[in-house]
Amino acid sequence: MHDTGKTLSPPPAPDPCWAWFLDIDGTLIELTGEPSSLRKPHRLPELLEALRRRVGGAVALVSGRSVSNMRALIAPAELPLAGCHGLERRLADGRMLRAPSSPLLAEARATLRAFADDHPGVFLEDKECTLALHYRQVPHLEWACRDAVERTVSGDLGMLSGKMVYEVKPRNFSKGTALRSFMESTPFQGRRPVFLGDDLTDEDGFEAAAALGGIGILVGPVRPTRAEFRLADVPSLHAWLAALGL
Repeated sequence: MHDTGKTLSPPPAPDPCWAWFLDIDGTLIELTGEPSSLRKPHRLPELLEALRRRVGGAVALVSGRSVSNMRALIAPAELPLAGCHGLERRLADGRMLRAPSSPLLAEARATLRAFADDHPGVFLEDKECTLALHYRQVPHLEWACRDAVERTVSGDLGMLSGKMVYEVKPRNFSKGTALRSFMESTPFQGRRPVFLGDDLTDEDGFEAAAALGGIGILVGPVRPTRAEFRLADVPSLHAWLAALGL
């Protein structure tokens, strides 16, 4: 990862050959205290639809949210989507692909639900194929939450840390695997991948984009990252996109 002392430059002017991959929370929209909120930001569907038309359809959202939640958030816009860190994908032609759920997830779900019930302010978000334990309302419980999640991961399940959240998901899927899969099909194939994200959960996306000759753009404060460029915050991203005439 880049050193925190290194200043990341603003991103270059967008190229027509880019394939766009964007995280949602903390990137396209501000983080809220409500995980997977469906409060639709002003003009988000219109912005995404305009970007899709501008780049010949080569734009996808890649998120920890479920695909059904993502579709509701951006409706009436329709885009390729990767949900639950790549376990679900909606392709450009509308087909849905879902990885099988881990048989170990049911036990993890029961354990973490009991933990959340015993710790007011902790919220367990059940996305069916992944689990997210949020502690945004009780930040002093971070290490207790981490310990609870670590005790549930074994076999094919791994832990992913993010902003005020620890997630349980199959180890073989990530935002990076989602990007690589999209890049093998139309309309992304043959383009240069560009991944935009804000969180530690987006680092796999930055790494995959770079490995395929593309770039990563961090949205948010300077921190160690595999991204090469940075935009200061969500409004800065929207201003950068607005400069495209979107």
